[in-house]
Amino acid sequence: MSMRKSLLYKLLRLISRGRVLATGVLLCVSSYVMAEIEYSSIAENAVIMYDAPSLRADKLYVASLYLPVEIVVNVEGWAKVRDSSGSLAWVEKKALSPQRYVVVTVPLADIHQSADMSSTLVFQAEENIVMEWLDSDAQGWVKVRHSDGQTGYVKVSQVWGS
Repeated sequence: MSMRKSLLYKLLRLISRGRVLATGVLLCVSSYVMAEIEYSSIAENAVIMYDAPSLRADKLYVASLYLPVEIVVNVEGWAKVRDSSGSLAWVEKKALSPQRYVVVTVPLADIHQSADMSSTLVFQAEENIVMEWLDSDAQGWVKVRHSDGQTGYVKVSQVWGS
């Protein structure tokens, strides 16, 4: 993390001195930063989330199976994660799965047959429904699978975890 901040700081200094094209650098930096986001999910039911990387730390809450999380940092068997509300907590790494899920963040998300607003509406999902992330190849869309097996595309702006 500090290496990334150092690189960003140096690039911003160069921009302020006019030594490089600002647009090109900002595009490179934003691509670099975006590529570093790592999502995961809770692999077990009823996983305890802590305020520090220790079993003796204060327990914050219990996370459910498949809850999507963003891994912020890894430290000796522990991961500091962020959930869709922005809350930070520590969890044992063994309780995480590389399988990705997304959570609906709007009152009602529309899931379409293809990555196109004019395509057939396959189903709708209510806020806080968790769906399996399948793909993010279509710009602005995420391919998802509902727990009942239905698949489709949802706008990135309607879910968190993609």
